[in-house]
Amino acid sequence: MPARPEKRASGDAAEIAACRLLEGEGLRTLARNVSYRFGEIDLVMRDGEAVVFVEVRYRRDDRFGGGLASVDRRKCRRIVLAARAWLARQPELADAPCRFDIVAASPAGLDWQRAAFTLDDL
Repeated sequence: MPARPEKRASGDAAEIAACRLLEGEGLRTLARNVSYRFGEIDLVMRDGEAVVFVEVRYRRDDRFGGGLASVDRRKCRRIVLAARAWLARQPELADAPCRFDIVAASPAGLDWQRAAFTLDDL
């Protein structure tokens, strides 16, 4: 079921803000909204030699743990599957180190968690 338009707009705004934050920190955008049937990646960025796969989670409040807590194991696995599929189409990046970050967005601002999870966590 598609997201309600106002919810989609909040998510889009959070992704744009996260992208600006990360670019301001020196990361370079490679792709946005990469989608496969088995998962999606909000932002793919380059941080030096590393390819960074970024999940952006907007939460209006933290009643249920906020944006960071909302990225569970199942979601991490789906991000990893999408990252592998994306990398398979980018042979020049096949040997680059990878990192999985999360940007939790809320009305209070953005919280960037570098290396929020690893393959060992799954």
